[in-house]
Amino acid sequence: MSTTDIPVIETQRLILRGPEPEDYPDFKATFSSYRSRFMGGPLNKYEAWMLYAAEIGHWRIRGFGMWMIHDKATDETLGMAGGWQPAGWPEREIAWIIWPDKAGHGYALEATHATRKYFYKHCGWEGAVSYIDPKNLDSIRLAERLGAKKDPLAQTIDGNDAVYRHPSPEKMRSSQIADGIELEISHYCDPLFKPKGWAID
Repeated sequence: MSTTDIPVIETQRLILRGPEPEDYPDFKATFSSYRSRFMGGPLNKYEAWMLYAAEIGHWRIRGFGMWMIHDKATDETLGMAGGWQPAGWPEREIAWIIWPDKAGHGYALEATHATRKYFYKHCGWEGAVSYIDPKNLDSIRLAERLGAKKDPLAQTIDGNDAVYRHPSPEKMRSSQIADGIELEISHYCDPLFKPKGWAID
């Protein structure tokens, strides 16, 4: 699958498109920073370039991958969200990262909810997991807000990660999880909404 064949997803505030070469500077800056400490970083120039090449190649090899998150109003990139299963991953993963200066506005929640719905509806996924560093409390909170629960029996990548299992499509249909997520997203979409406390993606 070439980048031109990657589907485009639109939400109220966001447009999700496949990664393009012009998106690389923001990716490099983030993965070279402390922000990426729970995702194998910070990376040097070569490592960042190789990982970005893998992001693009993953779509062609697996038929799914990570979308670049764009602000619908400005078209600036905000981060990435989508599916990830490189060699050594026991299961398909739902993953995300938001650029450091864009955190705290609910972009990861909105984008990840949209990508998971896409995989369930159009790709036939019956579930997914997120592999999270146990010290990455922000990502753990986000996984839980998405309805994911820690699965202590699931196979990890290297024994140092926690596995959070996302609700199945049937569970999403038969519970109030999706309604709760969409209500929270609607708060972030309200220009008068000013979240307090720690920055939550």
